[in-house]
Amino acid sequence: MNAIPAVQVAVVIERTAQPNAWEDWRFRLHEVVPDEGAFGTAPRCLVDDGKVSRWLYPGFTVALYADECKGYFLNLTSGRPVWFVSWQVDEADASQVRPTAVSLSYIEADRRMTAEEVVENVPLEPELCEWLRVFTNDHFRPDTGKRQRAMSFMSP
Repeated sequence: MNAIPAVQVAVVIERTAQPNAWEDWRFRLHEVVPDEGAFGTAPRCLVDDGKVSRWLYPGFTVALYADECKGYFLNLTSGRPVWFVSWQVDEADASQVRPTAVSLSYIEADRRMTAEEVVENVPLEPELCEWLRVFTNDHFRPDTGKRQRAMSFMSP
């Protein structure tokens, strides 16, 4: 049985208090870092100077699936491969966010944006770019040929 290739990562999000007169909080993806299990499972504050803080959210698994290869291909050929991180503002506490997923698929990022999640990106490290490229080259099968029309559109 083949194992699904995957990496464990943690997300660092920067939070700025009252960045302007119209916002109480502003959030920005800062980085995606390897997570070897030393971070635990709970989010924690790394730095807080009263205005800007950085929060670590551990425990995300990024697995590669053959049926997502078109999304990986689009990411790799974009000129600047990236991590896609989706998150939502916590409904109970607007000063916090809740990351929902980390992905390498351009198409999955699009699906999450369509579902009204915030999706941001940061550059993918070269060694992980190569890992993604090898997987995509091994599994990606481009669409070929002409699509058939549905039978309901055919004339009698």
